[in-house]
Amino acid sequence: MNPVSRSVIPLTLTLSAIALTSACTTGTAGPNGTPGAAPAAGAAQIPGMPDPAAVPAPGVTAAILFDLGPIVTDTNGFTLYRYDKDTVDPPKSNCAETCSRTWIPAKAGGDLVVTGIDRALVGTVTRDDGTEQVTLAGWPLYRNADDAMPGNTGGQGVDDAWFPVKPDGTKVLLTADTWQADDLGI
Repeated sequence: MNPVSRSVIPLTLTLSAIALTSACTTGTAGPNGTPGAAPAAGAAQIPGMPDPAAVPAPGVTAAILFDLGPIVTDTNGFTLYRYDKDTVDPPKSNCAETCSRTWIPAKAGGDLVVTGIDRALVGTVTRDDGTEQVTLAGWPLYRNADDAMPGNTGGQGVDDAWFPVKPDGTKVLLTADTWQADDLGI
């Protein structure tokens, strides 16, 4: 199945653009001439490796796909999915081993970033392998390994069990221009 590419417009895009513009015009130059603070004295960076400060924290973000409406992405903009064979009460992932190679569990971490989503709906579940996975309204969240770039939703409807998730935890069943601004609460 070929991944479907869609435009993803984060709800915070305008504010981010303003912040980036400000960051580009003030402050000091960081490593390789990038804006930001210079590395701390004595801090070593391995050539060819990403700057640890540049790696986004785990999290969930509300976004809008032009044809599907509101969805949830990870902090890199990749679509997050829910699996109908998981359980919500109590939260439990039923995607392990081979399944979790295609459907990558959304990892939870220390400072979980939550943007545009009711924080009370976001939680974690301990998987059978001991790792922590992000949940939304009790549903464990996953990335599809076949989604090559932000905006891809190639996992939508796979096996009639995998669906992008909306910011309220429900699954996206809508297609082509059937969502409305009311779905965003605006």
